Amino acid sequence: MATYKEIKGTQIEVLASDPSNPVEGQVWYNSTSAVLKGETNIASSSWATGGNLNTARIRMASSGNGTQTATIVFGGDTDPPHVALTESYNGSSWTEVADLNTARDALAGAGTATAALCFGGRPGPVRPETELWNGSSWTEVNSMNTAREQLAGTGTTTSALADGGLITTNSALTESYNGTNWTEVGDLNLARNGLGNAGASNTSALAFGGNVAGAAAPVGGRKPETESWNGSNWTEVGDLNDGRSELAGFGSISAAVAAGGDSPGVTANVEVWNGSNWTETTNLATARSSLSGSGTSFSGVVMGGTTGSLTNATEEFTGAGSPVTRTFTDS
Repeated sequence: MATYKEIKGTQIEVLASDPSNPVEGQVWYNSTSAVLKGETNIASSSWATGGNLNTARIRMASSGNGTQTATIVFGGDTDPPHVALTESYNGSSWTEVADLNTARDALAGAGTATAALCFGGRPGPVRPETELWNGSSWTEVNSMNTAREQLAGTGTTTSALADGGLITTNSALTESYNGTNWTEVGDLNLARNGLGNAGASNTSALAFGGNVAGAAAPVGGRKPETESWNGSNWTEVGDLNDGRSELAGFGSISAAVAAGGDSPGVTANVEVWNGSNWTETTNLATARSSLSGSGTSFSGVVMGGTTGSLTNATEEFTGAGSPVTRTFTDS
């Protein structure tokens, strides 16, 4: 019988602790726990139940570049009223932290659990205010140039993007934030509200889905269009398979996730973006729209929204290709 070394060309390592950055196919013996382990990749995406929000709500925003174990949500509508509530997630439970200065819903967010931005929203009827989160409190900073609601946002506290939304009609406006000021830049090709965003900065982002027929769109108003942002222009790229609005989006310009939404009617549909095309993957356990999301295409989290009534449900996403350490047994 061939040995492991003869098959793989290397010995099984003997280590006192698991390696910090194992690679796919690596096998080792953990001498401390006396077990044989190996690294592989998840074959297909999955959703797991997370801790419930303390307050069920719709149209809140999140730190879109947060993680599955560290993200925040803020604002929203408890039907009624508009709220200023902020909650922080640690991977298992949500904790209420400091409120926004201005209660609002249909707002957008960017950043991480410890450094986030919130901007836009309503009532007012629409708002331009921007607030900065430092991990413990919100501070008002310079407002957007154009007040709007149901817009999308992505990036960081020093490099953020705000696009689309609703003023009195749908908007294609895009504004770029440099940590101090908002500047109007190139418009979306398609004016819309209720769209999703993914991206790491104000020079690299993806916009997808949305509603082209106003706040009370008739059937057919939800769109599948996707646009890619390079720092100066939006370019139309591959459409979503399912046109929808008020969805959750997170990830990067080359690896994004679109989850839930109104297509019309609440949907559990989830799609992943590979830089060229959207592919349908494992659905949410709970179909919903007006939800929010945060993370990457390998590891993310969605929360809140409406199933027809408000929900505080949280679901955790593990994407196909995500690395995982397996323990080998003799059974």
